[in-house]
Amino acid sequence: MNLYDIIEAIEAGRFRFTNHAEVEAANDGLTESEIYYSVFHGEILENYPDDKPLPSCLVYGLPPEGLPIHSVWAYNEDNRRAALITVYRPDPRRWIGSRERRPGI
Repeated sequence: MNLYDIIEAIEAGRFRFTNHAEVEAANDGLTESEIYYSVFHGEILENYPDDKPLPSCLVYGLPPEGLPIHSVWAYNEDNRRAALITVYRPDPRRWIGSRERRPGI
């Protein structure tokens, strides 16, 4: 999976937010435009090729206001659709510089 596939799915309207992602976005005060920006200008930190029912990846992005966002996206290569599984602001107790997991966590 690559980030371009997810970006293309978003731009084409072939994506959805899970209920969990909507709740998590609201909990962290994230807007749809911030989430999209973080993906369009982001990078994949981790790939989860064995996730079920679809492979997924963790995307890191930094919106213009400067607060990092992590989002987990599943992607279906057959129909080229994406799903936002969860989204959140990374907790500095769990992440070093929002890009590296702290050891033991």
